[in-house]
Amino acid sequence: MYTLRYMGLEDISHVMEIDELAFQTPWSMDSYLSEVCNNDSAHMVVLEHQAEVPTIVGYGGMWVIEGEAHISTIATHPEWRGRGLGEVLLAGMVLRSTKLGATYCVLEVRVSNVPAINLYRKYEFQIVSVRKGYYHDNNEDAYLMHLTPLDAAYLERFQARWQALQARVAFTDLLSQGRRYI
Repeated sequence: MYTLRYMGLEDISHVMEIDELAFQTPWSMDSYLSEVCNNDSAHMVVLEHQAEVPTIVGYGGMWVIEGEAHISTIATHPEWRGRGLGEVLLAGMVLRSTKLGATYCVLEVRVSNVPAINLYRKYEFQIVSVRKGYYHDNNEDAYLMHLTPLDAAYLERFQARWQALQARVAFTDLLSQGRRYI
């Protein structure tokens, strides 16, 4: 069983461990502290495996500003990949963004990250452009992907995916309820 919820201060060190395993240019402690504590537009989330000792297995972040949801980061611990957990994080953030009034969603993804691109396409994100040399660590290009519009028709299609995901991966969704933990 997993719990999808807002990130708290106590989660940051665990999230940073995953960040370092997942990305060549991880965020700093100051970046996480700023997003969790000081940025009202930021919505940082974790997926926690509920066991005798609860474990953070993935995280994500987005900004919601003036109708736009921008997914800034998303990662699953390498040992926990292939279980649908990245999908739980993505779908949870999309759902939360709609409750916060977003009418569309954007993200950037490495052109080489085919599994992530396929997941985003599953949720109807479309490639709209290429950002040349976007990633500074190796000068790799990024796809800019948009999900638009987040309207009633999309939410109806989304609901079917969300229910199938809940049937496939046992998780409790505290994120869509908007409970923040600091």
